[in-house]
Amino acid sequence: MNTSEMNDQQVAGLAAAICATAEAMGQEMNPGTAAMMAEDLCAYPVPVVKAALKACRFEVKGKLAMADILQRVQTSDGRPGKDEAWAIAMTTNDEYETVVLTDEIQLALAAAKPILDGGDKIGARMAFIDAYQRFVGQSREDAKPVNWHVSVGFDANRRIQAVTKAMELKRIPREHAQKYLADLSVEPITEDGRAIAGLLAGTVTKPEPALRQKLELVKSSMLEMRKASAEQKDEIRIAAANELADRRALLIRQAQELEAKRAAQ
Repeated sequence: MNTSEMNDQQVAGLAAAICATAEAMGQEMNPGTAAMMAEDLCAYPVPVVKAALKACRFEVKGKLAMADILQRVQTSDGRPGKDEAWAIAMTTNDEYETVVLTDEIQLALAAAKPILDGGDKIGARMAFIDAYQRFVGQSREDAKPVNWHVSVGFDANRRIQAVTKAMELKRIPREHAQKYLADLSVEPITEDGRAIAGLLAGTVTKPEPALRQKLELVKSSMLEMRKASAEQKDEIRIAAANELADRRALLIRQAQELEAKRAAQ
């Protein structure tokens, strides 16, 4: 965001709206004070500031203050609260889950990772929330818009669900979501593909003989897997843990890059 988002006429209109809001709350406000407040708020979109003024008229008891307006402007930026942010961060523990998260969540998760790795989930949550609120506060002070991005998991269906939900919540632009969905599309285009999808969805589609033989081999492999020894199961768990560690390492590396960019600004 920058001051060019409001021109002089819009700033003057905002100053008048601030004066009118103060009067509606039973307060006399000097036009010069209102103009100064409008200048301080001009980094934000006009509709957001006007919505904040309306909220002040209904919610604030006493005199209108800059802090009242700014608080409502900033909390409308789309960043999740601390509890939702923690819940989002915890979904990164599942390597199959596709997660849509903000820069601040990723940075806070990196800060809490040593405690989380030590097994202290309560302490990790406290560290995460402290770091998250600090990062969000800095971003809001800099009038930086929220930035949601996608961390892709292994489960194709969950990818589509996560991206679709993020689009519906307006966390990622529709055009970006549509591109993700196009890239992640798993719709089969052959009869054999439909047969595999049918097995997953519980519907019946007849595959070609060659594919039927392959499916039988897959089924046999799955049965053998269920009969696997405890040692083999441990190996599977270790492999899954390594995949999760690789994913979390990637998130941490991305967080470090974000932190370096913030420090360079």
